Amino acid sequence: MIVRIMGEGQVKLDDAHFTELNKLDDELLAEMESGDDDGFRRTLGALLDAVRRMGTPLPDDALEPSELILPAPDATLEEVREMLSDDGLIPG
Repeated sequence: MIVRIMGEGQVKLDDAHFTELNKLDDELLAEMESGDDDGFRRTLGALLDAVRRMGTPLPDDALEPSELILPAPDATLEEVREMLSDDGLIPG
């Protein structure tokens, strides 16, 4: 799956990693619902770090369609809330 981190670029991520990413996504969703801004910041950073660590960066000139778009590391709670689906940021 091709994942875009807004403001950074794209990575190719194996579907096998989505179990771990979904745990972080669930935690992020709970922190957003409770208004825990510190927890939100920490978990968003952990989610993006996990995608970077497990994914393979695509070249800057690659223009692959992104199947999943994640917010920039400095995104606000409100900006991320607008990006959410019923499943959170990561479907499944």
